[in-house]
Amino acid sequence: MNVLSVDLGTSNTVAVLSAHGRPPRVVDVDGASMMPSAVFAAEDGGLVVGRDAERRARLDPSRFEPNPKRRVDEGTLLLGDTVVPVTDALAGVLRRVADETSRQLGGKKPDEVRLTHPAQWGPVRRNVLLSAARQAGLGSNLVLVPEPVAAAAHFASFPGQTLRAGQALAVYDLGAGTFDVAIVGATQKGFAVLAEAGLPDLGGLDVDQALLEHVGRQVSHRDPASWQRLLRPLSTGDRRAQRALREDVKASKEALSRHPQTEVPLPEPFDDVLVTRVELEALIRPGMLRSVELLAATIRSTGMTPDRLVGIYLVGGSSRIPLVATLIAEQLRVVPTSLDQPETAVALGAHHVPQEGVTMRTGDMSATVETVQRTQAIVPPRSGGFAAQPPPKQPYPASGPQRVQPPPPSRPNPVQNQPMQGPPSAPTPAQQRPAAAQPFVPAPRPSSNKVWYVATAVIAVVVIGIVSIIIATSGSGGVTADCTDQGTDDKGFTKCMREVAGAVVSNNDCESGANFGGRAIATPGATSATCKLGDDYLAIYVHFDSAGVVDQNLTAALSGLDPGGDKTTKGDWSGGGMSGGYHVVEIATGAEMLLYSVKDTPIMGWIVGTSGNPGILSYFENHIKPGSNG
Repeated sequence: MNVLSVDLGTSNTVAVLSAHGRPPRVVDVDGASMMPSAVFAAEDGGLVVGRDAERRARLDPSRFEPNPKRRVDEGTLLLGDTVVPVTDALAGVLRRVADETSRQLGGKKPDEVRLTHPAQWGPVRRNVLLSAARQAGLGSNLVLVPEPVAAAAHFASFPGQTLRAGQALAVYDLGAGTFDVAIVGATQKGFAVLAEAGLPDLGGLDVDQALLEHVGRQVSHRDPASWQRLLRPLSTGDRRAQRALREDVKASKEALSRHPQTEVPLPEPFDDVLVTRVELEALIRPGMLRSVELLAATIRSTGMTPDRLVGIYLVGGSSRIPLVATLIAEQLRVVPTSLDQPETAVALGAHHVPQEGVTMRTGDMSATVETVQRTQAIVPPRSGGFAAQPPPKQPYPASGPQRVQPPPPSRPNPVQNQPMQGPPSAPTPAQQRPAAAQPFVPAPRPSSNKVWYVATAVIAVVVIGIVSIIIATSGSGGVTADCTDQGTDDKGFTKCMREVAGAVVSNNDCESGANFGGRAIATPGATSATCKLGDDYLAIYVHFDSAGVVDQNLTAALSGLDPGGDKTTKGDWSGGGMSGGYHVVEIATGAEMLLYSVKDTPIMGWIVGTSGNPGILSYFENHIKPGSNG
């Protein structure tokens, strides 16, 4: 089977192809192993990508975007006088990879395409990536692979490097746009992300900016007006000069990773500036220290210490900066590992992830359930709502994980935490990790289906809180005449619920009540039913007394699930002669919830999913919403 892996990065895109039974190899695009992720909007309406885009940028920099991935949340890009959807920009980059791959395969397409993405990307961003891949003609057999999982698989693929089941690896990923850290544990079937965090304001581009500002302080006094035109170009000539300056600053930064000093070429009327590695390190030390502190906090959030890991693996082009390894060794007493080219590690590693281990739900889920049930940290009690009756609190075992909460935004997000064997040990004074890493030991695995593990662990506390407020709010608002009959059929559905559910009821396993992994949750004042849809989704329908109660419950649910609103996307839907609104919330890494209402009815629905491919919103559109195929 021919498999293509693509790491669409902030600055560069790397593709790796395994074809005709041969080992994976990097696909050269335009004669290089890395293709710039840049796009240029031509005046004829076409989109130029890669090195061709960089060349065209010298003619009209206003029509150029070097880092479209960094703007994934913006929806559209204004390039010159052309509005380009972000999806189209990303699709253009992926299409260039697809065309080159097809050429090398003699006109054929790969049988499977693996797309890597940051561990912290939520459902909206992942759906943008999937849409771009489909638009690029990469086919329908698309698989999403979290970048730290791919990096861990790459680490384990090298001779002499071991990552056996029960061991864990820290992945330190410093790319052009962001810094990401993840603790990845190996299981019998693949890899599981135990904890992850990141800094959106730290990356190679930020190092470039710091160096540019340093150079400006050296020369701007000579001609302040000319320097301001470089920073804020007003003409095409100014933009060309700025583009050239930024390229020279980036090249100088890369040179300082190899040499103690270098010169930054500057346009007239400025003289070239000599910069040293010591100067650069002084500029970026605070940011790099933040990254190492977040790395340490994320390790602690799993209950481990640095010396108990198999290692700390450096990936991402900016991890080449010597200060990174120096600070990790000084602060954590562990010498980090860098193998091969850090820019290609993620794309190469995606090929080594087992088929069953390509998402962050690959590991044994039983420990996740127990951790969430112990901590009760999914939804804290809130006055006026979500003051639910949580499951009985259980104490931490001596070997259990300890959650840390450093100040935002640098807060690790533990997911799929696994209890450790034995109490955490103190860091060793040695500058290098011990030869044998201590394993983490997963808890015994129950026999239930794994979607119910995640549903119970991540959602049960939430749903209990949501359902419990039914008692306090039931009866308010106007009654909808068409749904006043709350008599139920053999599956627990009222006529109104069944009309909304449609084919879902007849095509899936449904039963009365709100049920999670064998736990029945009472819904006094309302009628509820649950349907299990394959291995990756379940749907809950609730029939209230009135439509007004639906709005109150939606508001309470969303305020508890995502108080800041930064992990929620909303929109409208229509189908089957009905319409309404939906909200998609990322409740844990790799786990999503979609809440929806039906206009002018007292029906509210929840959908819980653990699959990032194709995403819960796509699943709702194709299988759940009224008028779908169920």
